[in-house]
Amino acid sequence: MLKWLAIVLIILLALLQYRLWLGEGGMRELAEVRQRVAVLEEENQPLRDRNARLAAEVVDLKTGLDAIEERARSDIGMVRSDEQFFWVPGVAVETTGLEVNAGLLGAPAPGVEGGQ
Repeated sequence: MLKWLAIVLIILLALLQYRLWLGEGGMRELAEVRQRVAVLEEENQPLRDRNARLAAEVVDLKTGLDAIEERARSDIGMVRSDEQFFWVPGVAVETTGLEVNAGLLGAPAPGVEGGQ
């Protein structure tokens, strides 16, 4: 009787060990999940860095006028009223800012025929 109980317990232990190491939810699957998590973390890190930069830029735009002025100058080519703007023919200029500026004024951008 004791011999059969020991055999049953050993078989039960072997089945539980099999399930622990090789079955569903076992150590093998845990290793695969950890590997997938590491890959996803690696893919997400540049996105986290980008979000941190954007958050810092938002805070800077909300609190400082210098950042707003810099964006206006670089993105849409704005000039302050106390400054003089000199246009030099033959020099390449980014037209994206000029087109946006012209769109705000309702006039065609310089060098753009008929609006768009």
